[in-house]
Amino acid sequence: MKYIAKMHLAFNKAIENIKNKKGQNTIEYLFMLGIIVVVVGLVGAAIKAFMPDLFDKIKEKIMGQASNI
Repeated sequence: MKYIAKMHLAFNKAIENIKNKKGQNTIEYLFMLGIIVVVVGLVGAAIKAFMPDLFDKIKEKIMGQASNI
């Protein structure tokens, strides 16, 4: 019976700890900041990979139209 009482007390303490939200906001903000940093890094890498090609295409179109004048 003592074992069941100890388990009940441990369960109640675990529930109280889950309900205690002290410090949770900081962790949530750090988690969101980490996700934002990863997303911005991936977008930056994608832009870096495609931008030179894009600028070359734009330059060719401008030079082609300029030669038509």
